[in-house]
Amino acid sequence: MSTSHINVVPAYGRDYTSQKTVRADREAGKDFLINDILSRWGGKPINKEDAVKANIRLIRIRYD
Repeated sequence: MSTSHINVVPAYGRDYTSQKTVRADREAGKDFLINDILSRWGGKPINKEDAVKANIRLIRIRYD
């Protein structure tokens, strides 16, 4: 993946009502889905470890 930022949404039916729970799940390594229909990676899961390996510096997570 060659991008420095991505937008993601919760995976597997999860939803969040606070930033605190989003951060906790991200730190726990839970998957989020890449939300970019123009990318070949759109709809694919990604977690914190994957993002670090791909050198992604900014992740925007939709919640609430």
